[in-house]
Amino acid sequence: MNIKMRRIILMAVIAMLGMGVYAQQPAKVPAYRGVIERVQPNGYTLRTYLRGDEHKHWMMTEDGWLIRENKRGWLKYAKTNRKGEIVTSCRKAKNVEDRSKCQKRWLEKHGVKRN
Repeated sequence: MNIKMRRIILMAVIAMLGMGVYAQQPAKVPAYRGVIERVQPNGYTLRTYLRGDEHKHWMMTEDGWLIRENKRGWLKYAKTNRKGEIVTSCRKAKNVEDRSKCQKRWLEKHGVKRN
């Protein structure tokens, strides 16, 4: 093979590798914007929203409290721990109209709000 042919083959290989890397990158897609009804293990239906994109995303209640799903499938409020990290609390998430005064006070003191 002559030098010109080697250059053409090398350029073609580099171009194909570049296209392969580009094709494997995920598309930037925002989270679904509507209300999602999630059924808890006890049958309670919680209305939630998803926010974010493919890199960073979170779930929150209708009024903006951050929630996370635990290993058992319960949606629970998120709180900030002593290190300042956002972690799942032991409090089960409820719709606005179903929260007790005690839950509302707890959220005001410990909950993480994301609007």
